[in-house]
This record gives sequence, C-alpha cells and structure tokens, in this order.
Amino acid sequence: MRLNQCHNFHDFRKLAKRRLPGPIFNYIDGGSDDEVTYRENTNAFDRCDLLPSVLRGVSEVDMSVTVMGQKLDMPVYCSPTALQRLFHHQGERAVAAAAEKYGTMFGVSSLGTVSLEELRQKHKNPQVYQFYFHKDRGLNTAMMQRAKEAGVEVMMLTVDSITGGNRERDLRTGFSIPFRLTLGGMIQFAIKPMWGINYVTHEKFRLPQLEEHVDMGGGASSIGGYFTDMLDPSMNWDDVAQMVRDWDGQFCLKGIMTVEDARRAADVGCTGVVLSNHGGRQLDGSRTPFDQLAEIVDAVGDRLDVMMDSGIQRGTHVLKALSLGAKAVGVGRQYLYPLAAAGQVGVERALGLMRAEIGRDMKLMGVTRIDELTRDNIRFRGLPPNSISAHKGAA
Repeated sequence: MRLNQCHNFHDFRKLAKRRLPGPIFNYIDGGSDDEVTYRENTNAFDRCDLLPSVLRGVSEVDMSVTVMGQKLDMPVYCSPTALQRLFHHQGERAVAAAAEKYGTMFGVSSLGTVSLEELRQKHKNPQVYQFYFHKDRGLNTAMMQRAKEAGVEVMMLTVDSITGGNRERDLRTGFSIPFRLTLGGMIQFAIKPMWGINYVTHEKFRLPQLEEHVDMGGGASSIGGYFTDMLDPSMNWDDVAQMVRDWDGQFCLKGIMTVEDARRAADVGCTGVVLSNHGGRQLDGSRTPFDQLAEIVDAVGDRLDVMMDSGIQRGTHVLKALSLGAKAVGVGRQYLYPLAAAGQVGVERALGLMRAEIGRDMKLMGVTRIDELTRDNIRFRGLPPNSISAHKGAA
C-alpha cells in the first residue's frame, strides 16, 4: 500500500499500522477502558443527516473562518498532540508545515517533541500552545511566559487530563516513555526494523518544553510519573481565572463538556472552549462532543467561540458540526496516521483531501460560505424537524 492509495481516514490508519511497531500504533489508535466513547465519537455523526439545497449557484465556495481572532483558510485545525516525533522523525515540523500550506492553525503540546520557539520562527500560521496545569505554580508561570515571548497566539489549557486515562492497550504492550516493553511489545519492534533505524539515525528524542522537568532516562519523572506526580488535580476555576489574567490574550479550555462549565469559562474571561473527551482516551462512557454541541452553543455561543474535536473523520462531519454552531473543529488521529505513514507529505495529503471534501460537500449542500450553514441543513434521525432542542436530551 502506498500513500497515493490513501483516500480517507481508514486508508491512512491502515498504512500507519503497517509501518509502525504495534505498541506505538496502539498508543495512537487506542482509547480508554472498553473504548466505547472512542467508537461513539464518530458514530454520533451517523445519527445526523444533512439536508442539501439545490440550484443555489455554487461554482465557488469560501470555507474560511475566524476563530479566537485567527483567520483560517479552512474550518479544520490540527489539535495539539504529544510525542509526535515518536510516530515519525519529522514530528511537529511536518504538521506545522502542512498546516501552513493549507492556511490553518496547528497546536504544540507541553509534551511536544519540537520547541514551540522553533516552530513559531519558521511558520507564520496561527499556533496554539496546549498547556497542562502543574502543582508547581512557578513552572506554570514560566511556561506561559515562554509561550508569550515566542509569539504563540492562543493558549489552550487542557482540563480533562488531571490524571491519565486507563489505556489498556498500552498496558498490554508495555508502552511508556522511556520504553518498558513486554515481550510481545519487543517482538513488534523487531518485525518493524525501519522504525528503529529512523529513530536512532535522527536527532535524539526529547521533550523541549519539559526537558528540565521530565527525566527521559527513566527516573521518577517519566511520562507516566509526569501525569501522576506533576499535574495538579486540585486545579479549580480560581486557578483558571488567574491564568486568563496572566496570559491576557486568546485563551481557551479544552475538555469542556457541560453547559455549566462553558458558562464558567465565559465568566472567567476565556475566549473559546473546545468540546472534547480527548478522543475517547480519558473517561470511557462519557458523552460525545457532537451530541453536546447544540446545547453549549445555545448557552454560550454569543460569549465565546465554541469548537469541538473527537471523532471527526470526514468533511461531512465537519459540516454537521458547523451547522450546529461550531466555529471550527480540531483533528488529531486524522493527521497522526498520515504523519506516521509518510511524514509531511502524508499530513499534506490528509489535509488536502479534507479540504477537497469540505469544498465538494459545501457545493452539494448548496452553500458558498461557512456562515450559510445552519440547523435548517440537518435532521437527527428519530426526531421531528426543527427539534434540535429535543436532541439535546437524547442519549
């Protein structure tokens, strides 16, 4: 299978599975516990149908959006994800360059493998810094100041990860940083030697945002220890309010799932929220962001920008989310599989296919601009027309 034979999410996943050792593939691919939420994130879109209009004169479409003060050429951005150079030696460099080519936003994680300063200097497209809240308040202040000095436009505080989810695939393979593989995990690395060759022949794997605080040699503060020992489960709304004041710019919370929390986010001065269950990797059995979207847009959409991630695999999924009021959507695995499969050219192909899907689907829907998408364009199965409010309470 070659990259030019990849035409959708599932094709990229298949190619990534062929090229990655099993433990690393399953780290990307897996969810928590029974992975019910992981599956439902995408299934939720199947319960919603698009209702196209015809004869609208749609020879040209404009899919640009403005979200958190950032102009994007397409309504999809690359969500921040950890450990990207573990999947391909180009890592965040590939994702940033591909996102720039398509005029959209990309994120850098606190657990990123390329420094946020390098990426900010090389690329002009909007950059998000995904932040974890630490017990060490001085560390929090220093990391935010570093991002501010680097020129990062948007601070994104992840609020659904005060502890790690129970990812049983990783437990079975022994995946961790540093590696502590089971026998089965080691065998998987042995039968995919090209990954190992690439890993040892390129620059040393590192976590530049945290290398002074996480011991990559396997000490007490490994990645597992980072989540267990360094993150602060006592984080509360007063802490967020102080961070918003300190940042004094575009600030969003990632992992919001209730109306009450969305309202509190607006009250403390956030400019955006991302509805997310971390791609099904944290609390299994939690509701999907798409199913919560209308409820939260109705409550706070006039006060801040509402975005969502988790489960998006198609251009039609994007249009359904935008029709419910999302300003933009984030993708993770959607670019991680092609990154793992082929580096920058893989991410570029994935984003190009997504852009083509959105453009084609907009024409088929009879709209020329994103702001023409409304709830009149969708119906939920089993519910009468104009019953988005009924959907809010649906399981």
